[in-house]
Amino acid sequence: MKTPYYIIDENKLRRNLQLITTVAKETDVEIILAFKAFALWKTFPIFREYIHATTASSLNEARMGYEYFGSPCHTYSPAYTDHEIEDIARCSSHLTFNSLSQFSRLAERAKQANRQLSFGLRVNPEYSEVGTDIYNPCAPGTRFGVTDDQLPDQLPALVEGFHCHCHCESGSDVFQRTLQHIERHFSRWFPQIKWINFGGGHLMTRSDYDIPLLKQLLNDFHSRYPHLKIILEPGSAFAWQTGELVAHVVDIVENKNIRTAILDVSFTCHMPDCLEMPYTPEVRGAEILDTPHPSPLTTHLYRLGGNSCLSGDFMGYWRFDHELQIGEELIFEDMIHYTTVKTNMFNGIQHPSIAIRHADGTVELLREYSFEDYLHRMD
Repeated sequence: MKTPYYIIDENKLRRNLQLITTVAKETDVEIILAFKAFALWKTFPIFREYIHATTASSLNEARMGYEYFGSPCHTYSPAYTDHEIEDIARCSSHLTFNSLSQFSRLAERAKQANRQLSFGLRVNPEYSEVGTDIYNPCAPGTRFGVTDDQLPDQLPALVEGFHCHCHCESGSDVFQRTLQHIERHFSRWFPQIKWINFGGGHLMTRSDYDIPLLKQLLNDFHSRYPHLKIILEPGSAFAWQTGELVAHVVDIVENKNIRTAILDVSFTCHMPDCLEMPYTPEVRGAEILDTPHPSPLTTHLYRLGGNSCLSGDFMGYWRFDHELQIGEELIFEDMIHYTTVKTNMFNGIQHPSIAIRHADGTVELLREYSFEDYLHRMD
């Protein structure tokens, strides 16, 4: 295939799905797919073999879950709009409100649209170990959730659940510490609700994740509150280490003793989390260096630059075991979660194609983008 392209590996995806399903069964919890991290709908037939529900944060995501995954969504949004609330309700099984004011204004309208809805409130325990503020949902002044001092002693009659999201690619040890704060702040309302959603960020498919501790925490929580249904909605965990972004070197430039290999992909367009987080992605066959070597021209050391006009569309440094050549293929590892859902066509940059490597080794091109795709974004 022509580069650039994302390619997802079916065997690796099934490996993650099997692990997640095993955790769900052994702890009697529901683990659902969060579209904000992964929304490649042509893989939904594989997902439906393992899980039965998804989570949405907008009308478009809710429609995708309802119409393409085939089941109503667990939906949460920081703010529902008047003209979308009924449509969102019709596509949802659970509808979580970010504030009491949104709930009081829109819950009855949502209930009229879907009598089967179960309503929840997002709560904020004011504790999170997420170190990067742009991803910290409990940072001071956050716009997410209701704190315990804002809740009435008696919850509104329609509220049946709490939603609490505090993590980002976190371990079960973080969940253990967070859970203490959730219970300390909100357990007095637990007798009034039927379910609790502990949100996403539980990176249970990472190789060093402590699965036994997660199982223990969930089972112990069940023993303390046996009437509560537990829901987890990770996104990254499903697609973690399931595929790559394949690119090519199109030029090599040098300035002030710094070599930059310019690629046919863009960090700002195709890997935005690398600049937002920021984190340095792994490149196959290259060593990541925190600081540049003093003699980069003699040690095969390169920054990697994107092909947009944004001055900051670069990262580095990587050390290779050879001189890079124009036309050489470079592979960015683990580039499926939080990439395809966040890409953009800034500068009209060519959008990477999307492919899947099936279990039998064959490769299927799922989507290739054209000028018409760019043009229609301007309609």
